[in-house]
Amino acid sequence: MSIRSLYYALSPELRLLVRKIYYWPHDLYRKLFGKKGIMEPGKGDIYIGSGDFIEQGKKQAQQLKEHIDLRSDDVVLDIGSGIGRTAVPLTEIITTGQYEGFDVVKKGVDWCQKNITTKYPNFSFKFVPLHNDLYNTFDTKVSEFRFPYPNHHFDKVFLFSVFTHMKTHEIQHYLKEIQRVMKPEGKCLATFFLYDENTEKAIANNEGFSFPHQFSEGYRLMNKKVESANIAVSIPLLQKMTENAGLEIENIQHGYWSGLVSKETAGHFQDIAIIKNK
Repeated sequence: MSIRSLYYALSPELRLLVRKIYYWPHDLYRKLFGKKGIMEPGKGDIYIGSGDFIEQGKKQAQQLKEHIDLRSDDVVLDIGSGIGRTAVPLTEIITTGQYEGFDVVKKGVDWCQKNITTKYPNFSFKFVPLHNDLYNTFDTKVSEFRFPYPNHHFDKVFLFSVFTHMKTHEIQHYLKEIQRVMKPEGKCLATFFLYDENTEKAIANNEGFSFPHQFSEGYRLMNKKVESANIAVSIPLLQKMTENAGLEIENIQHGYWSGLVSKETAGHFQDIAIIKNK
């Protein structure tokens, strides 16, 4: 059994605890010697993503500027705001607009409220107790969750590494909610693991990051026991789901996760889909 499989075999609470313990020496060293940034959580507290927290956040902010023309006066929604990886650099971009974010992990929301909202009151974070077998054991179903925002409120919506941890019917529901809260002609940037018939063999056998479990509905899983661990969605299925939600795919930028595009060419790990409201 691989280390990744062992990690996913743990309960959501144990995963967070194991990470905290594993990185405790590293975080203590950085704190004692003043190497941790003011708006940077400890590595043991970062429960999503990989790589340098600050640099990855800056890359995501740049992607938002490049792909959906993020502006200083935009009203934006960050779905799965986590522990502020994207929000931190956006404090320097969204100066006259409004940022709203929500997440299913309370420790991330608490950190953002304490370290970001207190300094930037136009940045707001909400905790939503939704079930996700990767992060928690709450009972509330994602497919029944209504975003706590009014219709046609946001200029831009974005999700980094959220749809990669959701079941297909949950993705469909979220797409419908995005359509509801996004203004006409508004744009959404979302990251996925995407495939089609030409790339399916490559991702099924890709070393270190594969999706061996295939389902006829048009998706593949990395781990059958933890359905939200990582999911790859076929491009035809994504097109169908966006159309069902009243949205349309404007563009897809492939990432280098599958090995089909080089890191130098793509510059980003996951695939990026730009989705537009009709």
